[in-house]
Amino acid sequence: MTNKKYPHVRTHLFKDYIAVPEVIRKSSGILINGKRFKALMFTTDIALIMNNDADAIMAVYPFTPHPAIIEAITAVSTIPIFAGIAGGTTQGIRSANMALFAESHGCKAVVINAPTPTETIEKINEVIDIPIILTVVSEYTDIEEKLQAGVDILNISGANKTSKIVRKMRKKYPDLPIIATGGPTNESILEAIEAGANAITYTPPSNGELFSRKMMDYREREKDRFEED
Repeated sequence: MTNKKYPHVRTHLFKDYIAVPEVIRKSSGILINGKRFKALMFTTDIALIMNNDADAIMAVYPFTPHPAIIEAITAVSTIPIFAGIAGGTTQGIRSANMALFAESHGCKAVVINAPTPTETIEKINEVIDIPIILTVVSEYTDIEEKLQAGVDILNISGANKTSKIVRKMRKKYPDLPIIATGGPTNESILEAIEAGANAITYTPPSNGELFSRKMMDYREREKDRFEED
């Protein structure tokens, strides 16, 4: 069976968008309330959020989650948001309130970090009707009680051990939805998929890196014009 071709329309001002690696499309995807997610972009940069072809944004950051950040991101995004709402510092009723705020602003899932207590997960699960994603950073993380408390999806981010952790979790939980960081190359992304990841998070170049490339292009154009004259 051959793959069907499909029309591709790209407007003039959208030609420089960030494209996720095509190899991510080899994953099975995760169906959440009728929508399939394969490629997730890891960023909170509003400019990048507005200019990409990912299926969703993984909006987590190394600070205490705040409603204003969720509000800002959801206000500009044209694709679904998975919002970070709990972790080692933010816990308890505040996390539950953050989760409800995220859902009310259209987020399709909430993300919690590994240190989140089971009691906090239970509070979150009581007030929202969107999936809870648990970020797993180590092969030693005990996730069983967190699954029982309400976690629906794993997000595995174990640096160079990511594929190993994915394989371990897939063996123990054959039907559990798993997201994994794909790493910097097509080979590392494919390795995570083959280990059992259903979806992949992709970290795009920073705004500074993209701007540097743009400036280099402008300089080359100016040089070409000068030489033509």
